[in-house]
Amino acid sequence: MAYVTSRELLLDAQKKNYAVGAFNIENMEMAMAAVAAAEDINMPLILQTTPSTVRYGGLRLFHGIVSSLAADASVPVVLHLDHGDSLQLAEDALHTGYTSVMIDGSQHSFEENISMTKRVVNSAILLNIPVEAELGKVGGKEDDLEVEASIYTDPQEAQEFVSRTGVSSLAVAIGTAHGIYKDAPVLDVERLSAIRHAVDVPLVLHGASGLSDESIRDCVRRGICKVNFATELRIAYSNGVKAMLAEQPDTYDPKSYGKAGMTQVKEFVRSKLLLLRG
Repeated sequence: MAYVTSRELLLDAQKKNYAVGAFNIENMEMAMAAVAAAEDINMPLILQTTPSTVRYGGLRLFHGIVSSLAADASVPVVLHLDHGDSLQLAEDALHTGYTSVMIDGSQHSFEENISMTKRVVNSAILLNIPVEAELGKVGGKEDDLEVEASIYTDPQEAQEFVSRTGVSSLAVAIGTAHGIYKDAPVLDVERLSAIRHAVDVPLVLHGASGLSDESIRDCVRRGICKVNFATELRIAYSNGVKAMLAEQPDTYDPKSYGKAGMTQVKEFVRSKLLLLRG
């Protein structure tokens, strides 16, 4: 249908009180499976790559894969840079053809985060590409990013941050964490409601892998418009490959176990998109 930016998708989700699913991909098979799942239930889709995934395959490679799939897809597809960790990487993604970027300055001071984010926004405006940023710190480990403890987003700081940077969406810290939870997290959903009241841009939830369906639904009801899934997607693909090779250990055709991984990814993506649709 279209290779699109995330701006209109997130604004529509905000208006209609649902969320768009954003899924971190590592290869062609994961991208194919995710698009197929979205087409099955006619839902828009955001595919994401992290800095380590970009180092593994390159911006141009993932842009080629996703833009090609989007050209033939029956649903809108976005390619997003997740947790962009440098100005250079964000700039490169913008000029390679990514249709959404995140600059993550949450490891820096409030003022440094604003300065870093504003520079990316200024570049993205010229290409009409939306920018996501993060305020507060989402704990846990994802990619090369590791944060020992979460620092929750302050609603008034969020208001100032959005006003001064001009970001299109804001990732918030309310008690989620990257990776797999050892214990069920306790989310500060009242804080989320307060942030939603303080800012007018769509809000993003990181660290959704492992959250209960009801927790995710509650966050969407309180203003989350984009939900990121990464670790569970990797697990789904790996489990499919492992199961296939356990049953047929002599298999040597990568397409065979690639398809097994795709089956698991498609099922996972479909279930999460249905959850977010409400």
